[in-house]
Amino acid sequence: MSYFSYNLKFHHPFTISKGTKTHQPTLVVELEHFGIKGYGEAPAIAYYNIPVDKMIEDLESKKTFIEKFSFTDPERYWHYLHHLLPKNNFLVCALDIAAWDLYGKMKNKKLYEIWKGEISKNPVTDYTIGIDSIDKMIAKLKEKPWPIYKIKVGTADDIAIVKAFRENTDSILRVDANAAWDVDTALKLIPQLNDLGVEFVEQPLAKDDWNGMAILFKKSSLPLIADESCVFESDVDKCKDHFHGINIKLTKCSGITPARRMIQKARDLDLTVMIGCMNESTVGSAAIAHLLPFINYVDMDGPLLLQEDVATGIQYDYGKIMYGDGPGLGINFTGLFQK
Repeated sequence: MSYFSYNLKFHHPFTISKGTKTHQPTLVVELEHFGIKGYGEAPAIAYYNIPVDKMIEDLESKKTFIEKFSFTDPERYWHYLHHLLPKNNFLVCALDIAAWDLYGKMKNKKLYEIWKGEISKNPVTDYTIGIDSIDKMIAKLKEKPWPIYKIKVGTADDIAIVKAFRENTDSILRVDANAAWDVDTALKLIPQLNDLGVEFVEQPLAKDDWNGMAILFKKSSLPLIADESCVFESDVDKCKDHFHGINIKLTKCSGITPARRMIQKARDLDLTVMIGCMNESTVGSAAIAHLLPFINYVDMDGPLLLQEDVATGIQYDYGKIMYGDGPGLGINFTGLFQK
């Protein structure tokens, strides 16, 4: 096991209701098994209190145990890691992705082929525009023509922002409040957003406001997608009758292995499924790409938002994702280079 830490620069400062950042700290892990190498990634998110330094500390302290496992398949390895690192889902995610990449290379198949995914109807990814002045947000819109935009909101100007977008594009609009509203605000804003042709609203209320979400679920004219309210596998059941769908983040749920189970559970509950990113480079984004055949919506624009990348292997064609050559994730880990 080896690892590489980076602090990847954004093209523009990235602002959501929780704050602003100019760089994305991230950790890439490498697992080598009989000469075959697999790669995985976990970005560090400040409000989840798992910095890169903590991931490295845990890697170093558990290195012998991480390396001694008799590897046969990723799902067994995930269960082992889940118990070995019970308080570090982010690190488990990076190792799980690397294990799946390794496994695909051992089988000489792309991951979606192993899972029997049909890629012809894959959803296209949105492009996220963070909170800024309306003029700057529209400038970013014009800088990046795209079929679907995800608009970060949570300000006094939310409706004005979305109106400005609608005046400047016919593209699909999605709104992400990142838990910034209360029930009254949501009930006031959602009908106006519906009139502006917004497709859905992501995480309108605080992550633990289940009573508020029960009210909003009954009254909302737009679909509501859980993000902060749906972190772990155990959260999926709770989202039924509170949200219309869930947004799975590989980093938060601890990797591809639990994400696949969450997708199936959501299907069983008639919930739509989105997979979102946490500004991963191409390494983590490629892991999302292989799950596209099994989901409804995707937000995997990390490599588009970042000025720097550490791998090649997926390409974006006006929202459509094209896979790289080769098995596993289909990526080529290069280390840091400028786009």
